Amino acid sequence: MKKTFWIVVVAFAAMLVLSACGSKSKEDIVSKLDEKASKLQGYKLTAKMTLNMGDEPRTYNIDVWHNKPDYYRVSLKNGDKGQSQMILRNKEGVYVVTPALNKSYKFQSEWPNNTSQAYLYESLVKDIIKDKNAKLTTTKNQYVFETKTRYQNHKMLPYQKITFDKRTLAPVSVVVMDTDHNPLVKVKFSKVDMKAKFDNNAFDTRKNMTGAKLEIPVDAKINSKEFSVKYPTAKIGNTKLLDEQEVSTTNGKRAVLTYTGDKSYTLIQERSEVMPTSSMDATPINGDVVNLGFTFGILTDHSISWSDNGVDYMVASKHLTKDEMVEIAQSVQGEPEK
Repeated sequence: MKKTFWIVVVAFAAMLVLSACGSKSKEDIVSKLDEKASKLQGYKLTAKMTLNMGDEPRTYNIDVWHNKPDYYRVSLKNGDKGQSQMILRNKEGVYVVTPALNKSYKFQSEWPNNTSQAYLYESLVKDIIKDKNAKLTTTKNQYVFETKTRYQNHKMLPYQKITFDKRTLAPVSVVVMDTDHNPLVKVKFSKVDMKAKFDNNAFDTRKNMTGAKLEIPVDAKINSKEFSVKYPTAKIGNTKLLDEQEVSTTNGKRAVLTYTGDKSYTLIQERSEVMPTSSMDATPINGDVVNLGFTFGILTDHSISWSDNGVDYMVASKHLTKDEMVEIAQSVQGEPEK
């Protein structure tokens, strides 16, 4: 009887050892992801991003190029509205190009290292490493991490779920959520090349500016199009709309919304000005590039500005923090609503 008992004990212990050897801990998987990210020399990613921040979902096609050490090219396109924007980083700086307006801006910026980026592999891995309380769920073919984000406006988008292929560790999807874990941003990767090679001029400023403008021609009719005034849905402090005025400009109308309260600010909207097609030089900007999800904006200490669907927007305030300005900018979407 004793002999049988010890045989069962030994067999059970052996099963536990084999089971432990066959499964990887969260630390093991994070270490593998970190190792893969550090060894990557270049990659290309193609994804579809869906934003659920306004009245209707917006869908964008994203193409990402990255070449070590710090060269990036991210193309963001909304096919339904013919919108396109590109952010480029090379040895000269960081550029944001809007082909339909024939506009380009140059930044001396830490982008993309200063915030979460849902479509950059090394940024996703960094988010996991930074969050010591990240949760891991393992399925048959995937690793799913739930982590905190590092967005400028982390109060609006504090959480994310990042899914990797278990065999290749390639990114599968990213879901960014609000405080109630409602999905606001979804990124689904369709093509992943983790061994991409690039020509010497693949990240050249002039080449990419020209290519972007050829792909999305300058829209000379933008200046003549009417636009509807939009109102932010973000509620910050006891702020409320005090006054709304419209003035005539050479491009049509300019809407000025004044909000009063402990977090007072002004929101200005006007039709975007299309630059002459002969212009190719980038405008230097004393500020930082910020990812609003649906577009890239310009963030300074007391203002944030961006273009969306042929309209220029600017929030100016001495009382809002940078995070609060980003939150307001992200909420100016959908149909006009007071």
